[in-house]
Amino acid sequence: MKIALIGYGKMGKTIERIALERGHEIVSVIDIENVEDFESDAFKSAEVAIEFTAPHVAVSNIRSAFKAGVPVVSGTTGWGNEMPHVQKEIEANGYTLFWASNFSLGVNIFMAINKQLAHIMNRFPEYNVQMTEVHHTQKLDAPSGTAITLAEGIIENLDRKSGWHLETENNSSDIAIKAIREGQVPGIHTIRYESSVDSIEITHDAKSREGFALGAVVAAEFTAGKKGMLGMQDLLKF
Repeated sequence: MKIALIGYGKMGKTIERIALERGHEIVSVIDIENVEDFESDAFKSAEVAIEFTAPHVAVSNIRSAFKAGVPVVSGTTGWGNEMPHVQKEIEANGYTLFWASNFSLGVNIFMAINKQLAHIMNRFPEYNVQMTEVHHTQKLDAPSGTAITLAEGIIENLDRKSGWHLETENNSSDIAIKAIREGQVPGIHTIRYESSVDSIEITHDAKSREGFALGAVVAAEFTAGKKGMLGMQDLLKF
């Protein structure tokens, strides 16, 4: 399969290596210094583009790929407020976007467990829930997109929670998400339910970028030839 890369940092380079190992061809690499290559024949020849960049340029990158007729797999978070507008464009024009806050298989299993635990804990109001996420210092958004997705999974299943707030609870219906940025941590997410007598805690601890990169390449393989808005639920079918 012909793949274009949008963003060539540590994640982009890891995706490139895994894609080549799986027999794919990298036909174009776009980074800060060559954004004009969105209009190149090489980029337009791609069957799918994989985009890992920064929140302030993600939407522009996605739209440039759409204009070139190339489906996109994106793992950039922090631009959720613009997602509804992009979804309308996808529906109106027949574009293709596979977006996920986290492409790791382990994280997506963790997300499924998180929803089930919240469903169980809905019966036990004496437990309050909070979350901590730890990432490397280069991560620009806080809380992480994965933390927000986890919080949304809790809110869907826990009647006493209706929103989230960074660091502290504004009121009892909020989930407090503590965001820590240190070292080169790929990503740790911990959800803790606590009562006056005990606590229940689940944690996902990523050991490297490998799992995220492999998931992105598998998502690209899945996305090629499809239309519309796609996500990990479509791929994994939990």
